[in-house]
Amino acid sequence: MPKYLIINADDFGMCHAANLATFDLFNKGGITSATVMTPCGWAPEAIAWANANPQHAVGIHLTFTSEWRKYKWRPVSRGPNESLRDETGYMHFHCDTFERDAVASEVEAEIRAQIEFAKDMGLNPSHLDNHMGSLHGDEGGQDFIELVLRICAEYGLAYRMVRRTRPNYPEALNVRLQKIIELADNFGVPFIDELWVHHWNKDLEQSYEAFAAHMNERWNSFPENGIIETLIHPSTASDELANTSGMWFRRVWEYQYFANPDTLRIIRAKGINLISYRDVYGLRGKTQGMVSVN
Repeated sequence: MPKYLIINADDFGMCHAANLATFDLFNKGGITSATVMTPCGWAPEAIAWANANPQHAVGIHLTFTSEWRKYKWRPVSRGPNESLRDETGYMHFHCDTFERDAVASEVEAEIRAQIEFAKDMGLNPSHLDNHMGSLHGDEGGQDFIELVLRICAEYGLAYRMVRRTRPNYPEALNVRLQKIIELADNFGVPFIDELWVHHWNKDLEQSYEAFAAHMNERWNSFPENGIIETLIHPSTASDELANTSGMWFRRVWEYQYFANPDTLRIIRAKGINLISYRDVYGLRGKTQGMVSVN
Protein backbone atom coordinates (compact mmCIF):
# COMPACT_ATOMS: atom_id res chain seq x y z
CA MET A 1 0.00 0.00 0.00
CA PRO A 2 1.19 3.58 -0.60
CA LYS A 3 2.87 5.75 2.04
CA TYR A 4 0.96 8.97 2.67
CA LEU A 5 2.28 11.83 4.79
CA ILE A 6 0.48 14.87 6.18
CA ILE A 7 2.81 17.54 7.60
CA ASN A 8 0.62 19.68 9.87
CA ALA A 9 1.62 23.01 11.39
CA ASP A 10 -0.01 23.27 14.80
CA ASP A 11 -0.52 26.58 16.63
CA PHE A 12 -1.25 28.62 13.48
CA GLY A 13 -2.42 32.03 14.73
CA MET A 14 -0.71 31.66 18.12
CA CYS A 15 1.58 34.61 17.34
CA HIS A 16 2.71 36.64 14.32
CA ALA A 17 5.99 34.71 14.11
CA ALA A 18 4.07 31.41 13.87
CA ASN A 19 1.97 32.89 11.07
CA LEU A 20 4.98 34.07 9.07
CA ALA A 21 6.56 30.61 9.28
CA THR A 22 3.33 28.86 8.31
CA PHE A 23 2.73 31.17 5.34
CA ASP A 24 6.24 30.50 4.07
CA LEU A 25 6.06 26.74 4.57
CA PHE A 26 2.77 26.49 2.70
CA ASN A 27 4.27 28.49 -0.15
CA LYS A 28 7.36 26.27 -0.26
CA GLY A 29 5.47 22.98 0.12
CA GLY A 30 7.14 22.26 3.44
CA ILE A 31 3.78 21.64 5.12
CA THR A 32 0.52 20.29 3.71
CA SER A 33 -1.96 21.34 6.42
CA ALA A 34 -2.24 23.62 9.44
CA THR A 35 -4.62 24.18 12.34
CA VAL A 36 -5.46 27.60 13.75
CA MET A 37 -5.88 28.45 17.45
CA THR A 38 -8.94 30.68 17.30
CA PRO A 39 -8.71 32.02 20.90
CA CYS A 40 -5.30 33.59 20.15
CA GLY A 41 -4.77 37.20 19.14
CA TRP A 42 -3.16 36.47 15.77
CA ALA A 43 -5.87 34.07 14.60
CA PRO A 44 -7.58 36.73 12.43
CA GLU A 45 -4.37 37.22 10.44
CA ALA A 46 -4.01 33.45 9.97
CA ILE A 47 -7.62 33.06 8.84
CA ALA A 48 -7.42 36.03 6.46
CA TRP A 49 -4.36 34.46 4.80
CA ALA A 50 -6.11 31.09 4.57
CA ASN A 51 -9.12 32.74 2.92
CA ALA A 52 -6.82 34.36 0.35
CA ASN A 53 -5.12 30.99 -0.27
CA PRO A 54 -7.98 28.45 -0.30
CA GLN A 55 -5.83 25.83 -2.05
CA HIS A 56 -4.25 25.09 1.33
CA ALA A 57 -5.86 22.89 4.00
CA VAL A 58 -6.41 24.80 7.24
CA GLY A 59 -8.38 23.34 10.12
CA ILE A 60 -9.22 24.25 13.71
CA HIS A 61 -6.83 23.50 16.59
CA LEU A 62 -9.47 23.13 19.32
CA THR A 63 -7.95 24.96 22.27
CA PHE A 64 -8.86 24.58 25.94
CA THR A 65 -5.54 25.27 27.68
CA SER A 66 -3.37 28.38 27.88
CA GLU A 67 0.03 26.95 28.78
CA TRP A 68 2.39 29.96 28.64
CA ARG A 69 3.00 31.98 31.80
CA LYS A 70 3.42 35.39 30.14
CA TYR A 71 1.05 35.02 27.18
CA LYS A 72 -2.56 33.97 27.81
CA TRP A 73 -5.91 33.64 26.07
CA ARG A 74 -9.57 33.23 27.04
CA PRO A 75 -12.52 31.21 25.73
CA VAL A 76 -14.21 32.31 22.51
CA SER A 77 -17.74 31.42 23.64
CA ARG A 78 -19.83 34.22 25.14
CA GLY A 79 -22.25 32.19 27.21
CA PRO A 80 -21.52 30.47 30.53
CA ASN A 81 -17.91 29.26 30.47
CA GLU A 82 -16.69 29.52 34.06
CA SER A 83 -15.56 25.89 34.10
CA LEU A 84 -13.23 26.56 31.18
CA ARG A 85 -11.34 29.33 32.99
CA ASP A 86 -8.95 29.41 35.93
CA GLU A 87 -9.01 31.91 38.80
CA THR A 88 -7.46 34.61 36.58
CA GLY A 89 -10.15 34.27 33.91
CA TYR A 90 -7.86 32.71 31.32
CA MET A 91 -8.06 29.13 30.05
CA HIS A 92 -6.57 26.50 32.33
CA PHE A 93 -2.80 26.18 32.44
CA HIS A 94 -2.80 22.36 32.52
CA CYS A 95 -4.95 19.66 30.91
CA ASP A 96 -5.55 18.01 34.28
CA THR A 97 -7.30 21.02 35.81
CA PHE A 98 -9.32 21.54 32.64
CA GLU A 99 -10.45 17.90 32.69
CA ARG A 100 -11.26 18.11 36.38
CA ASP A 101 -13.38 21.25 36.15
CA ALA A 102 -14.88 21.25 32.64
CA VAL A 103 -18.67 21.09 32.24
CA ALA A 104 -19.69 19.20 29.10
CA SER A 105 -22.25 21.76 27.96
CA GLU A 106 -19.66 24.53 28.20
CA VAL A 107 -17.09 22.42 26.33
CA GLU A 108 -19.56 21.82 23.52
CA ALA A 109 -20.44 25.50 23.34
CA GLU A 110 -16.75 26.42 23.15
CA ILE A 111 -15.97 23.86 20.44
CA ARG A 112 -18.82 25.24 18.36
CA ALA A 113 -17.78 28.83 19.08
CA GLN A 114 -14.22 28.19 17.92
CA ILE A 115 -15.42 26.57 14.69
CA GLU A 116 -18.04 29.22 14.00
CA PHE A 117 -15.58 32.05 14.76
CA ALA A 118 -13.37 30.79 11.92
CA LYS A 119 -16.29 30.09 9.59
CA ASP A 120 -17.78 33.52 10.22
CA MET A 121 -14.44 34.99 9.13
CA GLY A 122 -14.68 32.97 5.91
CA LEU A 123 -12.62 29.86 6.65
CA ASN A 124 -13.74 26.54 5.17
CA PRO A 125 -11.99 24.25 7.71
CA SER A 126 -10.35 21.06 6.48
CA HIS A 127 -10.31 19.16 9.79
CA LEU A 128 -10.18 19.41 13.57
CA ASP A 129 -7.49 18.49 16.06
CA ASN A 130 -6.88 19.28 19.72
CA HIS A 131 -4.25 21.47 21.37
CA MET A 132 -2.30 19.45 23.96
CA GLY A 133 -4.82 16.59 23.87
CA SER A 134 -6.99 18.33 26.45
CA LEU A 135 -10.19 16.72 25.12
CA HIS A 136 -8.83 13.17 25.17
CA GLY A 137 -8.80 12.49 28.91
CA ASP A 138 -5.14 11.46 28.95
CA GLU A 139 -4.42 13.29 32.20
CA GLY A 140 -6.73 10.96 34.10
CA GLY A 141 -9.90 13.03 34.04
CA GLN A 142 -12.96 13.07 31.85
CA ASP A 143 -12.68 12.94 28.07
CA PHE A 144 -14.85 14.57 25.41
CA ILE A 145 -14.01 12.34 22.45
CA GLU A 146 -17.57 11.27 21.68
CA LEU A 147 -18.68 14.91 21.72
CA VAL A 148 -15.85 15.90 19.36
CA LEU A 149 -16.63 13.07 16.95
CA ARG A 150 -20.31 13.96 16.90
CA ILE A 151 -19.44 17.56 16.01
CA CYS A 152 -16.93 16.38 13.36
CA ALA A 153 -19.67 14.27 11.78
CA GLU A 154 -22.05 17.24 11.82
CA TYR A 155 -19.54 19.47 10.02
CA GLY A 156 -18.14 16.70 7.77
CA LEU A 157 -14.59 17.01 9.12
CA ALA A 158 -11.78 14.54 9.72
CA TYR A 159 -10.17 14.40 13.16
CA ARG A 160 -6.62 13.77 14.31
CA MET A 161 -6.82 10.38 15.98
CA VAL A 162 -5.05 7.17 14.99
CA ARG A 163 -6.52 3.90 13.76
CA ARG A 164 -3.59 1.63 14.54
CA THR A 165 -3.24 -0.14 17.83
CA ARG A 166 0.20 -1.35 18.87
CA PRO A 167 1.37 -4.49 20.72
CA ASN A 168 3.70 -2.37 22.87
CA TYR A 169 0.82 -0.17 24.08
CA PRO A 170 -0.70 -1.03 27.47
CA GLU A 171 -3.66 -3.34 26.92
CA ALA A 172 -6.07 -0.84 28.46
CA LEU A 173 -4.93 1.81 25.96
CA ASN A 174 -5.41 -0.53 22.99
CA VAL A 175 -8.90 -1.46 24.22
CA ARG A 176 -9.79 2.22 24.66
CA LEU A 177 -8.43 3.10 21.23
CA GLN A 178 -10.42 0.32 19.60
CA LYS A 179 -13.61 1.64 21.17
CA ILE A 180 -12.80 5.13 19.87
CA ILE A 181 -12.20 3.72 16.37
CA GLU A 182 -15.56 1.94 16.44
CA LEU A 183 -17.23 5.14 17.60
CA ALA A 184 -15.59 7.12 14.78
CA ASP A 185 -16.68 4.52 12.24
CA ASN A 186 -20.25 4.79 13.50
CA PHE A 187 -20.12 8.56 13.06
CA GLY A 188 -18.32 8.28 9.70
CA VAL A 189 -15.39 10.38 10.89
CA PRO A 190 -12.08 9.44 9.23
CA PHE A 191 -8.88 9.05 11.25
CA ILE A 192 -5.27 8.91 10.14
CA ASP A 193 -3.42 5.62 10.69
CA GLU A 194 -0.49 6.83 12.77
CA LEU A 195 0.83 9.99 14.39
CA TRP A 196 4.58 10.00 13.72
CA VAL A 197 6.35 12.67 15.76
CA HIS A 198 9.89 13.41 16.89
CA HIS A 199 10.63 13.74 20.59
CA TRP A 200 12.91 16.50 21.76
CA ASN A 201 15.83 15.61 24.05
CA LYS A 202 19.19 17.07 25.04
CA ASP A 203 20.96 15.53 22.05
CA LEU A 204 18.58 17.14 19.56
CA GLU A 205 18.76 20.48 21.38
CA GLN A 206 22.55 20.76 21.07
CA SER A 207 22.34 22.50 17.69
CA TYR A 208 20.22 22.87 14.60
CA GLU A 209 22.66 20.59 12.79
CA ALA A 210 22.10 17.82 15.34
CA PHE A 211 18.34 18.20 15.00
CA ALA A 212 18.46 18.18 11.19
CA ALA A 213 20.71 15.11 11.11
CA HIS A 214 18.33 13.26 13.42
CA MET A 215 15.35 14.16 11.25
CA ASN A 216 17.12 13.14 8.05
CA GLU A 217 17.92 9.74 9.54
CA ARG A 218 14.42 9.30 10.90
CA TRP A 219 12.83 9.13 7.48
CA ASN A 220 14.50 5.73 7.06
CA SER A 221 12.08 4.26 9.60
CA PHE A 222 8.92 5.83 8.18
CA PRO A 223 5.92 3.45 8.35
CA GLU A 224 5.55 1.22 5.31
CA ASN A 225 1.96 2.18 4.49
CA GLY A 226 -1.07 4.16 5.53
CA ILE A 227 -2.00 7.76 6.23
CA ILE A 228 0.64 9.17 8.57
CA GLU A 229 0.77 12.62 10.15
CA THR A 230 3.76 14.40 11.57
CA LEU A 231 3.09 17.64 13.39
CA ILE A 232 5.35 20.62 13.96
CA HIS A 233 5.08 24.04 15.60
CA PRO A 234 6.95 26.28 13.16
CA SER A 235 7.86 29.87 13.88
CA THR A 236 10.31 32.50 12.73
CA ALA A 237 12.70 33.89 15.34
CA SER A 238 11.31 36.89 17.23
CA ASP A 239 11.56 38.67 20.57
CA GLU A 240 7.87 37.89 21.13
CA LEU A 241 8.47 34.15 20.80
CA ALA A 242 11.70 34.21 22.84
CA ASN A 243 9.87 35.97 25.67
CA THR A 244 7.01 33.47 25.52
CA SER A 245 8.92 30.18 25.64
CA GLY A 246 12.38 29.16 26.81
CA MET A 247 12.23 26.45 24.15
CA TRP A 248 11.55 28.92 21.35
CA PHE A 249 14.45 27.58 19.26
CA ARG A 250 12.66 24.26 18.76
CA ARG A 251 9.96 26.02 16.77
CA VAL A 252 12.48 28.00 14.76
CA TRP A 253 14.49 24.88 13.91
CA GLU A 254 11.36 23.01 12.83
CA TYR A 255 10.55 25.91 10.53
CA GLN A 256 14.08 25.98 9.12
CA TYR A 257 14.18 22.22 8.58
CA PHE A 258 10.88 21.97 6.69
CA ALA A 259 11.62 25.15 4.71
CA ASN A 260 14.78 23.49 3.36
CA PRO A 261 14.10 22.04 -0.12
CA ASP A 262 16.48 19.17 0.67
CA THR A 263 13.96 17.92 3.24
CA LEU A 264 11.26 17.46 0.61
CA ARG A 265 13.74 15.70 -1.68
CA ILE A 266 14.62 13.26 1.11
CA ILE A 267 10.95 12.57 1.86
CA ARG A 268 10.02 11.97 -1.76
CA ALA A 269 13.08 9.77 -2.31
CA LYS A 270 11.63 7.41 0.32
CA GLY A 271 8.52 6.90 -1.81
CA ILE A 272 6.39 9.00 0.53
CA ASN A 273 3.38 10.78 -0.99
CA LEU A 274 2.57 14.18 0.50
CA ILE A 275 -1.14 14.83 1.05
CA SER A 276 -3.27 17.22 3.08
CA TYR A 277 -6.19 16.68 5.42
CA ARG A 278 -8.51 17.54 2.54
CA ASP A 279 -7.43 14.24 0.95
CA VAL A 280 -8.22 12.06 3.97
CA TYR A 281 -11.90 11.50 3.18
CA GLY A 282 -11.08 10.25 -0.31
CA LEU A 283 -8.22 8.01 0.77
CA ARG A 284 -9.85 6.61 3.89
CA GLY A 285 -11.88 4.04 1.98
CA LYS A 286 -8.73 2.72 0.30
CA THR A 287 -6.92 2.25 3.62
CA GLN A 288 -9.84 1.35 5.88
CA GLY A 289 -8.48 -2.14 6.45
CA MET A 290 -5.27 -0.89 8.02
CA VAL A 291 -6.59 -0.94 11.56
CA SER A 292 -3.91 -2.81 13.49
CA VAL A 293 -0.25 -3.70 13.34
CA ASN A 294 0.78 -7.10 14.71
